[in-house]
Amino acid sequence: MSEAYAPTREPVHEQTVDGFGTVRVLPLDAHADAEVVHAWVSEERASFWGMNGLSKEQVEEIYAHMDTLDTHHAHLVEKDGEPVALLQTYEPEADRVSECYEVRPGDIGVHLLLAPAGQEGARPGWSSALLTAVTSYVLLGLDRNRVVVDPDVRNEKAIARFLKQGFEAGPVVVLPEIDIPDVYLPEKHAQLAFLSREVAFPA
Repeated sequence: MSEAYAPTREPVHEQTVDGFGTVRVLPLDAHADAEVVHAWVSEERASFWGMNGLSKEQVEEIYAHMDTLDTHHAHLVEKDGEPVALLQTYEPEADRVSECYEVRPGDIGVHLLLAPAGQEGARPGWSSALLTAVTSYVLLGLDRNRVVVDPDVRNEKAIARFLKQGFEAGPVVVLPEIDIPDVYLPEKHAQLAFLSREVAFPA
């Protein structure tokens, strides 16, 4: 499935996770990846991603716009050549989350959407293995000190997944609505959580 797009892009991160496989983090191609990303964000399970009901063209426009920004970046995550997750990284000081907590130097924000399980059903250890590779990329590869995530308070699975991975729960906050040209984000009640490099990768 990935042969159509992967060879034209160099991964920004590649890591073999024991017992799981090789994880590659690729820059998202808004046009080439629109079909697979649209399929993921259109599912009911992805309702907290905020793109339910959008057309493939609208999803493509959103990520094409993101590609013009220096502060927000989107990536496609592959396992052994197959797309398995959508990763977004951002500078917290350039995001609405900065209105809700004190941003520290070296912070980086992350949003992660896992692909649906598909016909194979439950995949024990997948989320942990993917989060291991993602945290390696953002903390070590990008040389950051701390990851911040802001899942919707209703997204109990995502919150539990982060806490199991070693994230420390922060406050519950209200991210303000954003309504500007090219960007609309509704108000969001979020559970902040943090993972420092010292906790994720102790010396």
